Amino acid sequence: MPRYVAFLRGVSPMNAKMPELKRCFESAGFTEVKTLLSSGNVAFDARAAARTTLERKAEAAMEAALGRRFLTIVRSSDALRDLLAADPCAPHELPAGAKRVVTFLREPRATRLALPIEFEAARILAMDEMQVFSAYVPGPRGPVFMTLIEKTFGTELTTRTWETVKKCAAA
Repeated sequence: MPRYVAFLRGVSPMNAKMPELKRCFESAGFTEVKTLLSSGNVAFDARAAARTTLERKAEAAMEAALGRRFLTIVRSSDALRDLLAADPCAPHELPAGAKRVVTFLREPRATRLALPIEFEAARILAMDEMQVFSAYVPGPRGPVFMTLIEKTFGTELTTRTWETVKKCAAA
C-alpha cells in the first residue's frame, strides 16, 4: 500500500492532541498511522487514491471525532522524497541563518509568478504547481514569511520547514 503524509493547517498541542489525531486517521480506514512532531503531520498507509479523496476522508474523520476539522493537504511519501532530491532552493544563495520552508498548496497554481518575491527578510524562491519554496531570516517581527505567502497564495495552504519535510518523508 502507498505511504502518504497529511499536513494539517493550524494544529498545535493546544488545539489537537496527537493521539486523538492518530485515532481519527485510523477511524478513516488508514493504517500504520504515525503522528510526527506536534504540528499536525500524520504519516499513514492507504489504498492508492486521489489526493483530494484522502484529504476529504481525513477531514470528515476529524469532524466526526473532534467536532472540528483542520485543512488537510496530502502528499505521497514518494512525492516528498522526489521534492527533497530536487531541492529547488539549492540554486539560490541564502543569507546566513536563513530557514528554508515548503508551502503545500491545496489546489494547483496554474499561473507563474516572477520570482523571487521578497518581503522584509523573506523570499519566495521557487514554485511548482503544488508547492512553494521559500527562505526567511528569523527576526523580531516573527514569521513574516507567512504574511508574504498568504498575501501571494491565500490561506488554502500549510507550511513546514525543510527539516520537518525530511522527517515526514522518512516516516
